[in-house]
Amino acid sequence: MSISVIFFLGFIIALIGVIPPGLLNMTAAKVSLKEGYARGIIFSIGVCAIVFLQTYIAAMFARYLSNHPHTVEILRRVAFVIFVLITIYYLFISKESSKPNVETHSRSKHSRFFQGVFLSAINVFPIPYQAYMTISIAGFGWFSFEAMNILTYCAGAVMGTFVMLYMYIFFFDKIKNKRLTSQKNMNYSIGVITGIVAIVTLINIVMES
Repeated sequence: MSISVIFFLGFIIALIGVIPPGLLNMTAAKVSLKEGYARGIIFSIGVCAIVFLQTYIAAMFARYLSNHPHTVEILRRVAFVIFVLITIYYLFISKESSKPNVETHSRSKHSRFFQGVFLSAINVFPIPYQAYMTISIAGFGWFSFEAMNILTYCAGAVMGTFVMLYMYIFFFDKIKNKRLTSQKNMNYSIGVITGIVAIVTLINIVMES
């Protein structure tokens, strides 16, 4: 598989993972609104530094699992059930709640970078997400666990994350009072994305059977 395709896969998978409004993208948007675009971008660079590390760890874990196909088969089935349950929860069960108020007091460029590093580090969801997606695209024959491929995929994931944070930074002011940012619609967005992942998982399970 060509390097450009692997980069694109990393880009798209990471971008999709950051679409639902969450702590990282909402904080980047609020920092930008209160302190200017430059501060929001610095925060996003801090986030992306950790995303590269998390994606690399996920790829290493996925490479280990790929050498143990029986374990991967079990994990795929477990992941399918989990994603289905998450989809059902966000689409049909979760209720609208008040939005978390993220305070942005500090104005130092360095503090914004390290705030991005810290918030990204405590957000461990990208590791299992990327590990699963990496195994999935490898199962389709679109990815192999060679060093250059892994680094290219990580670079694509970083760029995809940054682009989505950038979009939040520059467009959030226009949509912050729209229905798009309501908690109900956030939940629907998450539910749709996990539903798509569940479908991909099911296809992978069927293909491996």
